[in-house]
Amino acid sequence: MRLALFQPDIPQNTGAVLRLAACLGVALDVIEPCGFLLDDRRLKRVALDYAAICPVTRHISWTAFLAARDPNSRLVLMTTAGTVALHRFAFAAADTLLFGRETAGVPPIVHETAAARVVIPLRPPARSLNLALAAAIALAEALRQTGQLPELGAAS
Repeated sequence: MRLALFQPDIPQNTGAVLRLAACLGVALDVIEPCGFLLDDRRLKRVALDYAAICPVTRHISWTAFLAARDPNSRLVLMTTAGTVALHRFAFAAADTLLFGRETAGVPPIVHETAAARVVIPLRPPARSLNLALAAAIALAEALRQTGQLPELGAAS
């Protein structure tokens, strides 16, 4: 299981997603260009020292990301324009959950490339969740379904 961020705009969200990935044991792909420098102090402030325990791969473009992707990994786009609800989607252990830009989502070519477009159902009139919150909800469900959630340690 992997998380991927398409051209993120807000460093604090990227930092929170990096921390989420570190805590739940998944790798993170960042597809550039970003709306900030990846050494931004706001990103570091949210990520804390979790960046040291999270495998992060930077891709200079969408094309570079596609070229580097594992061909056995489905690309699951999390989008408000999704066609299947999160709780109705069957995740696979090798899926990559892709999240778009906070301000603009993803372009049509990304929608077309995705194997699935999944939405987190919200009650009206709500339109969308914060990126990091949506990533946490979707990743937790995907890991739960595939039996990949971390186990509680004996010293818990």
